[in-house]
Amino acid sequence: MNHQHIARCLIDIGAVSFKVDPPFTWTSGRCAPIYCDNRLLMSHPKQRHHVAAAFKTLLSTQQWHPDVIAGTATAGIPHAAWLAQLMDLPMVYVRGSARHHGKQKRIEGALAPGQQVVLIEDLISTGGSAVDAACHLRDAGADLLGVAAIVTYGLKDASAGFAGVGIPLVTLTTFDTLLAESRQRGAISSAQAATIAQWQKDPAAWSLERGGTG
Repeated sequence: MNHQHIARCLIDIGAVSFKVDPPFTWTSGRCAPIYCDNRLLMSHPKQRHHVAAAFKTLLSTQQWHPDVIAGTATAGIPHAAWLAQLMDLPMVYVRGSARHHGKQKRIEGALAPGQQVVLIEDLISTGGSAVDAACHLRDAGADLLGVAAIVTYGLKDASAGFAGVGIPLVTLTTFDTLLAESRQRGAISSAQAATIAQWQKDPAAWSLERGGTG
């Protein structure tokens, strides 16, 4: 399976939307021309199986042989679970913050120091939450092999964030592939594609020009 195959899976189920006028507004207040809702994979068995199988192939290609599959809460959890089931491996997940009751854990499930772990995420935009979860696994004693995600938007902030902590990132498909496939299907025009491509180069400026945060 290649980037284009996974891009088609996501587009086929309506998980990928491009919109320029008006753009989407993220929770942060930043405007962006893309919204990718990989949670829709939960409702499409055929496509979610393709994604899980592609993750397994990707890990093999990277020569990552984990003892445990980890997922980010919440969006990475189902994909980590399907992959762990496919590979017959234990699974854990990493909360965004520790619980304020009980044992106040951030990592749910059994993880022993020294176990090799791959962290599964659904989407990498700025990469902050995935980097935080990955670092927490490493701080907890895991031998973190890397992070694997379904999609990356290919933003410089994310690349810098992962490089800064020395954590490898691999993905099943990319923003460029989603854009090219959507353009080929006629879902967006050439002019729209050019405007969308400008967002990836400087998302802060692109957002500010359209009334969003920088």
